[in-house]
Amino acid sequence: MSTRHYTPLDALLIQGDRALRTLFGRPPQTERPNPAAGLGEGDLGRDQRRHVARLMRINHTGEVCAQALYQGQALTARLPETRHRLERSAQEENDHLAWCETRLRELDDRKSLLNPLWYAGAFGLGAAAGIAGDKWSLGFVVETERQVEHHLDDHLEQIPLQDEKSRAILEQMRADEIHHAQVARAAGGAELPAPVRRVMRWGSRLMTRSVYWV
Repeated sequence: MSTRHYTPLDALLIQGDRALRTLFGRPPQTERPNPAAGLGEGDLGRDQRRHVARLMRINHTGEVCAQALYQGQALTARLPETRHRLERSAQEENDHLAWCETRLRELDDRKSLLNPLWYAGAFGLGAAAGIAGDKWSLGFVVETERQVEHHLDDHLEQIPLQDEKSRAILEQMRADEIHHAQVARAAGGAELPAPVRRVMRWGSRLMTRSVYWV
């Protein structure tokens, strides 16, 4: 079977369609069942429910950024194997996006109004990482997933034990992020310079603090 080759215009239109679906479409189809399916809602007070909803909003925006990052990296990846790995991870992150959006709706809250801004920034970073070279692009994945893992650990500490649904989603997400980092490292991901890692942490903190409220 022959492989279809896309023109630059085709690639641009495809990326535009993916962006619109990620930002404004319905929860995407998932490959795996929602880990929260069948679990109890939990008896959450009003303030607890509001706080959990805002944490899940942060996680949803994080998955919006993950889609943008992987799509930007796949677009500029030099080797087909690297592109395939990035697209495979993006599909698993797609499950996370759907699970977080479903949980947000169950908690009667909304997605962040800042998602288009964060998507654009993440896509640009991903494309730049890909242009720098596959080893740096994969290293960017390793560092990103490492930071997301720590971020999820923090949220799991804050979510009440009785909220089984949110906890199940975040625990599965955490396991997936660890796996993505391991795959990228094994594929030759390079350790990013310390200044780059610091900038990534600052950007992550800005995102989480802004999205919690907006």
